[in-house]
Amino acid sequence: MEVLAETVGWWYGPVMGSTVVLGICGGIAAYKCADLVRLLVKEGHAVHVICTKEAEQFVTPLTLQTLSGNPVHRDLFDLTQEQQISHIALADRASCTLVAPATANILAKAAHGFCDDLLTTVICATTAPVLFAPSMNVHMWENKATQANVARLKELGHRIIPPVVGELACGYEGMGRLPEPAQLLETIRSLLKKS
Repeated sequence: MEVLAETVGWWYGPVMGSTVVLGICGGIAAYKCADLVRLLVKEGHAVHVICTKEAEQFVTPLTLQTLSGNPVHRDLFDLTQEQQISHIALADRASCTLVAPATANILAKAAHGFCDDLLTTVICATTAPVLFAPSMNVHMWENKATQANVARLKELGHRIIPPVVGELACGYEGMGRLPEPAQLLETIRSLLKKS
């Protein structure tokens, strides 16, 4: 099986698994995504990570590449990494796309169809399910604009994995924590079974 997966090519990953595109945004909870990538790979999924420039302040592409076994995608127009146009190739290959941590900024951009970087362009181009796992300060989460963007994303057919209550990195207590990697994995597993 490993030989077959190797000959199929890096876009396909394990033949028996699904392809998960993981979009990581610039929030402190980005560190949890390293463990999520490890869990997904262990379960047999091909994982392709998209890092925003802000995400790289919290977790390095080298860490994510080592854990996923695939190059980390960072730029909208990077034809040195592969021969295909990356945002279309990623969008087409995805069994699902998870955005975690989903910042208030990415929720706003995706809700209104902005395509100004690789992640937002993949979200717009994919026909696979897209899940958003928001993580932010409790007041940012409760902000009316953020809640309106969440409602709009649901109207567009996207799924929201709500944040959980707990101690936040900013020192506040409340809703805004990213769920633990095992919980995110369970949500992806459940979604892929339905698909």
